[in-house]
Amino acid sequence: MSRDRRPGAGDGERGSALVDFTLVTLVLVPLVLGLLQVALVLHVRTTLAAAASEGARLAATADRGPGDGVARTRAQIADALAGRYAEDVVVRRVLVDGAPGVEIVVRAEVPALGIGGPAVGLTVAGRAVEEDPR
Repeated sequence: MSRDRRPGAGDGERGSALVDFTLVTLVLVPLVLGLLQVALVLHVRTTLAAAASEGARLAATADRGPGDGVARTRAQIADALAGRYAEDVVVRRVLVDGAPGVEIVVRAEVPALGIGGPAVGLTVAGRAVEEDPR
């Protein structure tokens, strides 16, 4: 079976699919990788904030202390992410809308451009009003 080809028809388009694929890939791959990195940073930030809030709520209960809140925060971060994100956890007593409360602050660095790239510093805090020990 022979192909019916007109001379010169389509000869200028030979290999254009490969060029188009390469050009589209050069744009899309960095875009997708950037979106994944933003998603990772937001996931880490949200997880740290949730752990800090949970630790502050535990530290604010009547039968628990600040050390219990820090331990809970570190345990949740280590379980959800990695222990290296739980290294800088600080607890302090604060006023929350005029009432005595507890604040837990977590500071961590998330690599923004892959493992060897520069890091984004995150600081999140969780607060809770202390229970009345009556």
